[in-house]
Amino acid sequence: GHDVLVQHTAGEGSRFTDEQYEAVGAKIVPTAADAWSAEMVVKVKEPIASEYDYLRSDLLLFTYLHLAAEEALTKRMVESGVTGIAYETVEAPDGSLPLLTPMSEVAGRMAVQVGAHFLERPQFGRGMLLGGVAGVPGANVVIIGGGVVGTNSAQMALGMDANVIILDTNLDRLRYLEHVLDGRLTTVASNSYNIAEAVSMADLVIGGVLITGARAPNLVTREMISTMRDGSVVVDVAVDQGGCVETIKVT
Repeated sequence: GHDVLVQHTAGEGSRFTDEQYEAVGAKIVPTAADAWSAEMVVKVKEPIASEYDYLRSDLLLFTYLHLAAEEALTKRMVESGVTGIAYETVEAPDGSLPLLTPMSEVAGRMAVQVGAHFLERPQFGRGMLLGGVAGVPGANVVIIGGGVVGTNSAQMALGMDANVIILDTNLDRLRYLEHVLDGRLTTVASNSYNIAEAVSMADLVIGGVLITGARAPNLVTREMISTMRDGSVVVDVAVDQGGCVETIKVT
């Protein structure tokens, strides 16, 4: 019973055409401003600076917000009086994060795919295959955090025959991962010493630490990064929450 406005070409990145939206009853509007004029806005990316002026007190906004790492956005939201609901903090009764989990599954798997790409020599990487070949050892993949991102990263890396180390503070979680994952897997209790040791030997480091609604802790320091070999790769999936790698930057 609601009127639904869709910005022109908004679905192109997902291969949905304006005509497909119209076919199920949506109205195509020409500009972002037209879409933001609605009483409720549903989007994916947190508002960027060019969208701050669209925030207002009678607006309900559903999106990924990641406010822990977005001070300017947080202040503008408070000033505007907008009601914001962040997908990444919506919890089910059991404490799980049903709207963040599928994104974390995708990100964890893509982290390995992207990392493998940038290990290639044409990308100025070390010139390595994650799984190696006969007579050549595979890459060492170090995963910080054994949650949804870490588990999916490990599945991908192990599937490509890499040597995988997962670090987590929860020993029960590490026992579980040892039980359900097969391959060249080592689980290690997470502390600054063990992280430093693992990172120094890593060809690919994947950051997957999440503290719901809070900024990610800097577990991999600048000094640790400096011990990595030239051409090694870091993929910090926690970057939306500020990143768990001290030197990481949004790209």
